Amino acid sequence: MIMVPDEPTRLPKNLQDLVQELIKICVVNKGLTDLDLLRLQRRYLRRKGAAQPFYLKSEILEAFTRNSFYPMIQPPWKEYITNFLQVKPVRTQSGVATVTVLTKPWPCPGKCIFCPSEARMPKSYLANEPGAQRAENNYFDPFLQVTSRLTNLAQMGHDLSKVELIVLGGTWDNYPLTYRRWFIKRLFDALNDFGKTDEAKKLNRFYQNLNKKLAEKHVLPLTNNAHQNEQKWRHWQEKLDSGELTYNQLMQKCYTGNAREKLLSVTQTASWRELALAQRKNRIAVFRNVGLVIETRPDLITVENLTTLRRLGCTKVQIGVQSVNDHVLSANQRGITRAQNARAFALLRLFGFKIHAHFMANLYGSTPEQDIQDYQDFMTSADFLPDEVKIYPCSLIKSAQLMDYYHDGRWQPYDEKVLLDVLTHYLVSTPAFVRVTRMIRDISSDNIVVGNKKTNFRQLVEANCKKQNLSIEEIRSREVRHDKLDLENLYLREIRYQTRVSDEFFLEYVNNENRIAGFLRLSLPKKKSAWPEEFVLPEDLGTVAMIREVHVYGVVAALQVRGNYQHTGFGRRLVNRAKEIAKAFGFTRLKVISAVGTHEYYGQKLGFKDSGLYQEIVL
Repeated sequence: MIMVPDEPTRLPKNLQDLVQELIKICVVNKGLTDLDLLRLQRRYLRRKGAAQPFYLKSEILEAFTRNSFYPMIQPPWKEYITNFLQVKPVRTQSGVATVTVLTKPWPCPGKCIFCPSEARMPKSYLANEPGAQRAENNYFDPFLQVTSRLTNLAQMGHDLSKVELIVLGGTWDNYPLTYRRWFIKRLFDALNDFGKTDEAKKLNRFYQNLNKKLAEKHVLPLTNNAHQNEQKWRHWQEKLDSGELTYNQLMQKCYTGNAREKLLSVTQTASWRELALAQRKNRIAVFRNVGLVIETRPDLITVENLTTLRRLGCTKVQIGVQSVNDHVLSANQRGITRAQNARAFALLRLFGFKIHAHFMANLYGSTPEQDIQDYQDFMTSADFLPDEVKIYPCSLIKSAQLMDYYHDGRWQPYDEKVLLDVLTHYLVSTPAFVRVTRMIRDISSDNIVVGNKKTNFRQLVEANCKKQNLSIEEIRSREVRHDKLDLENLYLREIRYQTRVSDEFFLEYVNNENRIAGFLRLSLPKKKSAWPEEFVLPEDLGTVAMIREVHVYGVVAALQVRGNYQHTGFGRRLVNRAKEIAKAFGFTRLKVISAVGTHEYYGQKLGFKDSGLYQEIVL
């Protein structure tokens, strides 16, 4: 949904003329071309002497939605012009608008040798990564981060009806529970209040005043402009890089143990009741949360923590597996074993969570051949079989302990040819029910000491697969995105696979070219004798069938509006087939791990009833 004010906003005269001429050309010519837009941009310039003489697409789009003629434009032309002016359409081509936020810097329980330590950031994150920059610019405040990103996406012309929230940063379960509740509540507050209040302005004033007080106490503030304290940050970073201070010692000095944290802890708190009220409000909000993703460590996947995640509204968990080889895990001081990784997968699956794993290549103690073997193990062993995976070849960052291993020759980065071969094997051996979300981490080349600095490496891998006539089955390569397929040619394909604790069914609508328009993940738990002995699950988990995910692709369609694929009945048909399968296997009830913003869909459209931490239907 594009934000449009109740009252038309005064626009520069030449920008108004540009927009009105654009509308006229579109209606008369039954469409627009890039040449039409370029001519208008050249004819209607900004004020004389402006540094940027041409109006940008995003500015023209905003002016279009705020034009006094906007309400009178016929719906087909509204949608057409909005799509024509939309900037970076890939942002919502997977069916949702994704908003990533970071938690504040905090001590980390890990000691991984490959992990960078930056004084201003949560562990493993770098200040010049896009999401990290946005977080710091907004004081790591969840409300401000979401508001900033939604505003940016709205200005680019994206529909914001369905928002997936991704919470990255420090180890989630290591933060105080009061902070975690507050953080999630404020995410929902931002969605519920977007475009309605001046809360963002009030918050900015609050942080500005807080930082003034901290400066008077000679405490290094967490400002939205790190350059104001560049020299002090450099001082602390040098202590980290030299090993004089550990990351956690720095956190104690600059964050958790100082006056700033004591002042903030008073405001960064929320009760379960306050969170529940914000969640209930979002069920019928204009901007709904259709997925909440949390990042944590596999050794912190416990029954208690997963129960808490469900209360928060979480539907997907990102975990850093990194490797399934105990020798490699130990050599990199990961502090996690293969067995712990496997246990985490089992628990996550029984709770119904979607599992988004991180996997690394080129770790210390491994080889290209070992990497390929371990990844194939990860994608075939019943202990694992993730739903999504981020593939991160190890990058050497100055602040990581791995620098010592590089200097004394114990570790070396793969050259481009070897890395290309390893990642080609990775992509080709990824099954059709797994989505490779990323293949290279978005790290600035300035931060990488040695190793791959190309951020488009996935394109190189895909080109290499094409050159060798290798088939790619993973989901992202097959998504329909903005393409229009003949709905009559789509058919339902079912993939069944076994995990240690469940029978899994991946139901997907595809065409003859194997393009995927939508899918459903159905989990049928095995008998309790197949589970790890110590599992004692809440409610009746493990005895009922579980829908872990329903996703229909294509550009985001607004709520109640028919899109190319969304809101055309694919979701209902997938759920109906899941019911049939579950019933055929002897299950009498079917649960779904619904997000807060999808409760109405499952409840009103599909007949599911609220049942504890899930929604459920009797078969």
